[in-house]
Amino acid sequence: MTLFMHEWRLFSRQRLAMIALALLALLTSAALVAGIAGVARQRAGIAAIPAAQAEDIAAVAAYVDRTKDAGSAAYYSFHPTWDAPAPLAFAALGMRDVSPYILRVRALGLEAQIHDGDIFNPELALPGRFDFAFVLVFLAPLFVIALFHDLVSGERAAGRLRTLDALPNGGRALFRRRTGLRVALLWAALGVPFGIAAVVEGVDAGTVAIVLAVTLAYLLFWVALTALAGRFRWNSVTNAATLATTWLLLVLIAPTLANIAINAAIPVDQGAEIALAQREAVNHAWDIPRADTMRRFYASHPQWADSAPLGPEFHYKWYLAFHQNGDESVRDRVRAYRSGLEARDAAGRTLGWFLPSVGVQALLTRLARTDLSAQLAHQTRIRDFHRRLRTFYYGYLFRDRPFAKADFDRAPRFEGRSGG
Repeated sequence: MTLFMHEWRLFSRQRLAMIALALLALLTSAALVAGIAGVARQRAGIAAIPAAQAEDIAAVAAYVDRTKDAGSAAYYSFHPTWDAPAPLAFAALGMRDVSPYILRVRALGLEAQIHDGDIFNPELALPGRFDFAFVLVFLAPLFVIALFHDLVSGERAAGRLRTLDALPNGGRALFRRRTGLRVALLWAALGVPFGIAAVVEGVDAGTVAIVLAVTLAYLLFWVALTALAGRFRWNSVTNAATLATTWLLLVLIAPTLANIAINAAIPVDQGAEIALAQREAVNHAWDIPRADTMRRFYASHPQWADSAPLGPEFHYKWYLAFHQNGDESVRDRVRAYRSGLEARDAAGRTLGWFLPSVGVQALLTRLARTDLSAQLAHQTRIRDFHRRLRTFYYGYLFRDRPFAKADFDRAPRFEGRSGG
């Protein structure tokens, strides 16, 4: 312990090294504060849903109650869906930064509603939102390089290396102590602010332990690279330049090229194309006989086939039927789209075994439930809710039942995933 205290005294006299540690701790804290603030805004938005929804539905109900028309209720009523952030979401915002976490849907065609905001591919660690994951994956290696590139070469250049090798507890033991101290300080600069933020956000101890272990492992990987560079006995400037080039390659260039290669190997339509195809199918329904629309609808929904025939006047059951047909017309494209995204995501996770920067970010977003899998699961919950919503309104439309104010309270309610 005395030797480590001595090493700490020597290290604390290195002004630039201490500034580097303080800067890393400051960046980590700033990223965590920004992440917590972002998640807090999302939670506040979700918490405001009930009051806004009650006000909106009250206005629609006042209008619909005059005609008791279920079709008007289905057309004008928006129903909120949301994806509550997990406790760890503040550390790795992932897909929550590019995909809507609140979506108001109607009982009309869902695919156009759900794909208006396209899903981006998060499988690779490319520069993104300034959060803890960004600091760890992209910035922490630079601090490792700054503290370790001249650990041995600096002593050699100063002419002290032979003397240090000859000292009791010197040589390799000395550099192991210095390495251990620097790693511990870097880990603390990252881990202590994260630990405090995790406690504030209610992250469970197991998840905190995993994140801290991943943080340490990632730091050790970069320390190992600096040790490998040191074995070539280059001077400090060459070590720094080589390691900076390695950082650029492993953290930025290789993931970007891999992203391009994966996207080329696994082509996926854009979600906006699905939305456009669905809208085209819906618009086309205005130009074909209504009997053709209803025949197609009843073929896939025979439980409503005994509904009264359409008269010459407009009827919302025809309108909702061709919206349903529009969704079903792009069903295969939706499946292919999701399968393609999942295949890209799987390829990205496989790449993470070879590129630690990719693997670490993928693991953090998985733990934070902000990855592609979480977003697709949220879409599945929206689809399940929309199915119940349509069935609810169909019960009125296809049976010509009046829809009064009290019926609004009987409409299905979305049950979002718990944020815990």
